[in-house]
Amino acid sequence: MMKIVPASEPLVLLECLVAGTSHRPNLEKYEPKLKVGQALLLTREADNHYDDWAVQVHTAPATDPANVWLGYLPEGRNETVARLLDAGKHLTARLNHKSWETDWLHLDIEVLLHE
Repeated sequence: MMKIVPASEPLVLLECLVAGTSHRPNLEKYEPKLKVGQALLLTREADNHYDDWAVQVHTAPATDPANVWLGYLPEGRNETVARLLDAGKHLTARLNHKSWETDWLHLDIEVLLHE
């Protein structure tokens, strides 16, 4: 049976891990402030030299002094999200799970498309 989602609910486009968390400075200090269910922001990085479809994951707008850059959407799974951001669509993310695996912060997120 097909589930009908009310128009007010965002559409889950992607479930993935945040890539590159081990390369973000001071993340171990900020991690206790991350809450499951927390909204996250996605920022397109079109001039990335390694990934044409790079999308950054942040805790707040880049201009906000409280913002923490958590990492990226995984390469190879980010093209659709990048194209939608490039087209001006309203996308956000939500933190589903967090845990430490040795020195790597495992962040499981959902990417959401809003109407």
